Amino acid sequence: MGLIQNTFAFGIGFNLSNGGATVINSTIGSFVLGRLYFKPPWPSAVVWVPALVVSAAVLLPPVYLIIRAASDGSSAVDAIFRLRILEIMGRTLLLVGAVSTGSVILAVPLAWLTVRTDLPFRRIWAVLTALPLVIPSYVGGFIVVLVLGPRGMLQGLLESIFGIDRLPDISGFPGAMLTLTLLSYPYVLLTVRAGLLRMDPALEESSRGLGQNAWSTFFRVILRQLRPAIAAGSLLAALYTLSDFGAVSLLRYETFTWAIFVQYGSALDRTLGAAMSLVLVGLALSMVVGEVFTRGGARYYVSGSSVSRPSAEIKLGRWVWPALVFCGIVVSAALFLPMSILGYWVFRGVSAGEPLLFQWDAARNSLLVSAVAAVATVVVALPVAVMSVRYLGLFSIVLERVTYIGFALPGISIALGLVFFGVNYAPPLYQTTGMLIFAYVVLFLSPAVGAARTSLLQVSPRMEEAARGLGKTPLKVFTTVTLPLVLPGILSGAALVFLLTMKELPATLILSPIGFTTLATSIWAAASEAFFARAAAPALLLILASSVPLGFLMLRERR
Repeated sequence: MGLIQNTFAFGIGFNLSNGGATVINSTIGSFVLGRLYFKPPWPSAVVWVPALVVSAAVLLPPVYLIIRAASDGSSAVDAIFRLRILEIMGRTLLLVGAVSTGSVILAVPLAWLTVRTDLPFRRIWAVLTALPLVIPSYVGGFIVVLVLGPRGMLQGLLESIFGIDRLPDISGFPGAMLTLTLLSYPYVLLTVRAGLLRMDPALEESSRGLGQNAWSTFFRVILRQLRPAIAAGSLLAALYTLSDFGAVSLLRYETFTWAIFVQYGSALDRTLGAAMSLVLVGLALSMVVGEVFTRGGARYYVSGSSVSRPSAEIKLGRWVWPALVFCGIVVSAALFLPMSILGYWVFRGVSAGEPLLFQWDAARNSLLVSAVAAVATVVVALPVAVMSVRYLGLFSIVLERVTYIGFALPGISIALGLVFFGVNYAPPLYQTTGMLIFAYVVLFLSPAVGAARTSLLQVSPRMEEAARGLGKTPLKVFTTVTLPLVLPGILSGAALVFLLTMKELPATLILSPIGFTTLATSIWAAASEAFFARAAAPALLLILASSVPLGFLMLRERR
């Protein structure tokens, strides 16, 4: 199985398994089939106790939000139904819908061009089109302000040529939508590429044999088979947009996440912030449920044990130049332009006599906490993954689904819950690196669980049974047989957690120990005060460091 299935399709409606036939399973379908009971062998305490503890830990932030909101129940309910809150909800949903739609419009053609056609240098294009994923939204936000703002770089260029002294304000919805779409489409791109790479070519050949042309085959066969991938990628883009703080705050577009952060920082009574966070949780969960219904209850099968031959390349012919132009425009806008602007501001700052500050201490802190968080996350994800694959039942299904709550919640909501927990029940842990890493584990547990789970699905239980029949203990079987086979998927999950941790901002701002800076907080501090030259160097360093795990993920992909 390819890499992206292991990482970006982490169980939210896009699970693949290779057991006689490759199947994209419908979660709801599994429930309907009644597979809600435990089947022998029964899980030992070594497996289910850690899984239960991990799931309980993930529930800490939502439980805090409920307690905080319930402490002043009537006021919290009244506050939620204020006209102002409803306006923020409408603005948030508008942005989420626009970004998800724009991401699909960009990603589906890019995935098809880089997987199924004879596009020149398509392997290079595949990597370049995925790299915008490593750019944090707050970096993209201040680059949009720099370039397209009323007194930005584009206006300066137009003034020198055409005498234009001011451009329309890009702040608000247009700027937020543009920024988040260019940074979110890789989520859809990677899941759609995964679907295309695993699709049975016989389906298309049958369609063509029945007289359908290439376009008709694409819309009637390929696109329908890609529906789970598109739905899963759109969900990831929607959740990313819903939880974004950096771009919307820099571009002054008020969404729930920004409003919650402002409420947290300016109010002594945080009941309203907790109530707003619960609304955000409700929106996120409704998106997850909506994705299931969008995907439908159908099953999607691939004949045989695996796709043994690649699909035939589609010749672009005279469409090769429009395809290259399309890829070039997207990559230039989403990757080359941001990198060029950052490089320009570094050069400008050095030319003006400002010291070249690469924030090495912040870089060391970012790399350290991201590496520790990646290792800790995959370690605690293993028991949950083992439970969900080897001991299928209601208990294991609930434990696995709970892990997705962290990814659905924005960092600000997770941080609010852990601040309450730390102050009231674990004062020694409050504002420590351990609490910060714990927040990262809660936030990014689901990608690690999905990666480990998908790898475990590829390991036949008969191999483990054979090892036990030779007298090996369950622990010995896991370490000598199972773990080596699932290690590639685990490493992919760790790389993705590392990448996401490097970019995380709200939880880092709130939970970092005093004096502890990361690249993310350094960039934010400089950009929010319009010190763009000072923000450019750590932003470049963050992007380059984050490109390493994404490069690892892409290189593991198999055609």
